[in-house]
Amino acid sequence: MIFQQALRRELAYTAGAVFLVMLTFMLTSLVIRILGLAANGKASPNDVLMLIGLATIGYLSILLSATLFISTLIVLTRWYKDSEMVVWFSAGISLRDFVKPVLQFATPFIIMSLLLGMFAWPWANQQSALFRDRFQQRGVLSMIASGRFIEPANGNYVLFIEGIDAQMKNAQNVFVANAEANKVGVALSHQGHFETMPNGDRLVVMEHGRRYAGTPGQLDYRILEFERYAVKVDTKPPETEADLPAKSRLTMDLLRNPTRENMGELLWRVSLPILAFNFVMIAIPLAYVNPRLGRYTPLVFAVLIYLTYSNVINLAQAWVRSGALSFWTALVPIHLAVLFGAVMMFRYRQNRSLGGWRAVFGLGRRKADGGRA
Repeated sequence: MIFQQALRRELAYTAGAVFLVMLTFMLTSLVIRILGLAANGKASPNDVLMLIGLATIGYLSILLSATLFISTLIVLTRWYKDSEMVVWFSAGISLRDFVKPVLQFATPFIIMSLLLGMFAWPWANQQSALFRDRFQQRGVLSMIASGRFIEPANGNYVLFIEGIDAQMKNAQNVFVANAEANKVGVALSHQGHFETMPNGDRLVVMEHGRRYAGTPGQLDYRILEFERYAVKVDTKPPETEADLPAKSRLTMDLLRNPTRENMGELLWRVSLPILAFNFVMIAIPLAYVNPRLGRYTPLVFAVLIYLTYSNVINLAQAWVRSGALSFWTALVPIHLAVLFGAVMMFRYRQNRSLGGWRAVFGLGRRKADGGRA
């Protein structure tokens, strides 16, 4: 039908524009947040672009749901405002006839939202966590630069190297200071090099230098001359299985281990495609424009509905994690209530001439039909 083709074409153009605008806003927010993490030393500056890309992949499911909701609302609102809806209604098309073409357009979005939520979301979170953990566990050698004082996280010593060659093998003018049992030790040498032990430990080896050791304020300092003095700067971390948070675990892992935390995360993932479907069902009757209220009134209500719906899901997720609600008790009533509200909005728009609750339940229409009988 011409009607369905026109509607799907308008939805496609509008959804593309809305998606690009929302993606731009999201990328701007992610860039600011991740650059802040890098500036605060919580992420590597070299990983910023990768972290932004992973975060974008993780949030695509939410972005698609919002794009579907807003684009459907914009198209139908414009049709009401330009009186195109009057033309379609005069041709015998009812509001229910809009459901099929809109759902045909929305089906790929809903499927993508399902796949992204089930697979891309945990994978992106897992990779982001690995990047951050790898940076937090980085060795001292990765922080060494010419003319820079380095203090490791444990604070056992301070290392200074005036010059390092391009291959990170040899060093010139090495300084190491450490404190143990109220005694201070300072080692100096004009040259040194880096070594890696078979067990993975990494050393800075100082050659032909001196070491001063003693208690500050006293005269019991000892001066030692050495040909070789090694300082362990990195220890190979133990290989332990990563304790991933629930949002970084695969969906099958959540199902195999149904703890409260895992069920709360599963509730969020399952809710994403249902959220997209319910948004479409709400957008069709919500798009009606009352000339006395203004063209953008439906968009205001759409924002309120979106925020309320998503926050209720977040609240239900928290209740599942705390054990206050079971998975199914939290999942089914929320989405059924929203779908029921969408159906009631459909009935109200179709019978709005009756007014009030009679429009919702069609009471006036039944009474009139009974009188004619």
